[in-house]
Amino acid sequence: MRKILTLMLLLFLLSTLLFAQQKPISGQKPLAFIHVTVIDATGAPAKPDMTVLVTGDRIAAIGKTGRVHIPKDAQNIEATGKFLIPGLWDIHTHTLRSERKEFFLPLYLAFGVTGVRDMGAGDLTLRDQWRKEIDEDALIGPRIIATGRIVDGPLPYVPNSIACKDEAEGRQAVAATKKGGADFVKIYDFLSRNVFLAIADESKKEKIPFVGHLPISVSAQEASDAGLKSMEHLWNLLISCSSQEPELREELTRGINEAIAKRDRSLALAAYFRTYPKAVDSYSREKASRLFRRFARNHTWQCPTLTYWLGIGHTGLGEFAQDPRLKYLPASLTRLWLSRTRSADEYASIKKLYEKNLEVVGEMRRGGVQFLAGTDLLNAFCFPGFSLHDELELLVRAGLTPMEALQSATRNAASFLEKLDSLGTVEKGKIADLVLLDANPLKDISNTRRINAVVVNGRLLDRIALDGLLAQVEARANKK
Repeated sequence: MRKILTLMLLLFLLSTLLFAQQKPISGQKPLAFIHVTVIDATGAPAKPDMTVLVTGDRIAAIGKTGRVHIPKDAQNIEATGKFLIPGLWDIHTHTLRSERKEFFLPLYLAFGVTGVRDMGAGDLTLRDQWRKEIDEDALIGPRIIATGRIVDGPLPYVPNSIACKDEAEGRQAVAATKKGGADFVKIYDFLSRNVFLAIADESKKEKIPFVGHLPISVSAQEASDAGLKSMEHLWNLLISCSSQEPELREELTRGINEAIAKRDRSLALAAYFRTYPKAVDSYSREKASRLFRRFARNHTWQCPTLTYWLGIGHTGLGEFAQDPRLKYLPASLTRLWLSRTRSADEYASIKKLYEKNLEVVGEMRRGGVQFLAGTDLLNAFCFPGFSLHDELELLVRAGLTPMEALQSATRNAASFLEKLDSLGTVEKGKIADLVLLDANPLKDISNTRRINAVVVNGRLLDRIALDGLLAQVEARANKK
């Protein structure tokens, strides 16, 4: 009984603290980060010994310490030896489920993720509700961009997708997605070529971007030329880079058509596992180089989600089963992750593909392709908040510089979302979504994990508040 009362008292104190951190901007004192090193994510070198002043929800001034006027009522934050970066974006998540609210939203902020893009099958009414609650200080959470229902072929892989068997239904899906208030149209694997092209055309007419998986029916070149704004997971990409592209495309198409005819998604998955290793073995650097230059010219963004490929390639045993981050998630979810198994051949196929994807990302980077950092949460061992830092480390392992990796979650995300005028960099006049670090991420990208404080929309969450968020989530997880 005493333990229960102690836990209840702790949660009450944490809730009180966090509510105080969310008080309305109109009553909030200005914040002044003094003697801080600014990494603004524009690509410029780090700027030491700076003062950054936040007034309301905006960055009001940036300058050398001693040269910036600090209001008398400002809350001064001594930041000698610390580094200020923009708030981070996870550009590929699956967040919009009511049961995820009390876990995902605080974990995002606890790890500096101040914005997320929900990539489908979520409830847009939840997006609107959560946005309203966040705006009214009734809820603490990141900015949320969302695609709504996924648009797929006649055998949708994801439940609640919009199934399209012909061009008319593809166009109707775009119109319905736009009318429903989605920020993007998301496409999926099993679209036919004609339906894909109809969606591309209708998206331009409706003036709504379309993003998602590269269907097997369409080459990466054709999809890029048609205006697919972001390609997710490098999905089906290696087929377009293969010296045996026609044969592999035909083989995979046969497998998918069989799955559709028999209404059996497992047959499609088996076809992928059979075909992808052949695409790796027949990879043509010459073809790939031409394709990547095309991506750069067409501004076709890539969201590799290397964390996804790493996570699904593990059996759930060993280090992943002992991962301390599991304590922040409901037991039902961790049991699901740990129970998923594949055959030895499938694990070997995924590992081979993961390693090739690392190599391909490096080649893309040298070809001028633009990247977005995303995790594909809720796939196995893709953790809310935590895993974005895994993704940044994997991008550096693949060949990006620490600055380029940082930009994939800051400046690039804002540019992709057409919000660079207000977000994505540490510059005067921009919204104050910021992360204060205890070490330099340009020396070691893993230092993005060393979070001292987070500012979201001008509100300060110091280390005590962030630890409070983690304690709240852990306590909730233990109840599930």
